Amino acid sequence: QIAADVLGVQADDILVYSGDTDFTPFDKGAYASSTTYISGMAVKKAAEAAKVRIVERAARLLKVAPAEIELRDRRAWAADGQSISISEIALNALHTEDQEQIIGTASHWSTESPAPFAAQMAEIEVDLETGEITVKKLVMAVDCGVPINPMTASSQVEGGMVQSLGYAMCEETLLDDLGRPLNAQFGPYWIFRSDDTPETEVFLVQTMEASGPFGAKSIAEIVIDAVAPAVRNALLDATGVTIEQIPFTPERVWRALRAHASALT
Repeated sequence: QIAADVLGVQADDILVYSGDTDFTPFDKGAYASSTTYISGMAVKKAAEAAKVRIVERAARLLKVAPAEIELRDRRAWAADGQSISISEIALNALHTEDQEQIIGTASHWSTESPAPFAAQMAEIEVDLETGEITVKKLVMAVDCGVPINPMTASSQVEGGMVQSLGYAMCEETLLDDLGRPLNAQFGPYWIFRSDDTPETEVFLVQTMEASGPFGAKSIAEIVIDAVAPAVRNALLDATGVTIEQIPFTPERVWRALRAHASALT
């Protein structure tokens, strides 16, 4: 999307080749919320480098100044209405006396690490007899700068909330006296499935991050942070009970409810 926007083409026109380190340059990897923010800016710079060559050749073919050229709709447009397609420019570059392959390369690193921000809400029901918490709805508002792909960003928030819900409600590694895991398989180590998942709602709060590509910053990790505290606060709001240990299993909630009731009497 970033390269297509810079070059005035459609995202479908961009072919992404994935390979191994025998024939691809070094990349720092898709982790630490760096893919859109860091790799995206490298893509933007590389596309802008290619754009310079495309614009210069288009200007020569249309006999106008490069400053008059605008790339849009898969074509290079001059201010007077003339235009030439990107494919024609590429063919001209490969099959004329001053032959060149139009290539743009770039690297990017940043001394900045702008933080995303988020607000998390949780609606729960508590069974006072058993201590079971049922999370009915999760709502999260996230400031990730400008979301480059809102659908993917929203899906990432939804997935992160469900991961965090497991962390809050049921996922716990139990060890025996020798430090060996007692629930080393996904049978006894319960995670949320699609049919367990509550209703979710996502709001992307757009801001402009000057150091990111087209105003973007990270989103991946912030969405893990807040579900457990939100459920904890919802439990406090519903029952007056505070629990500081996760996961909030029915047994822990039941014991806390009994202790709270005893303290009140």
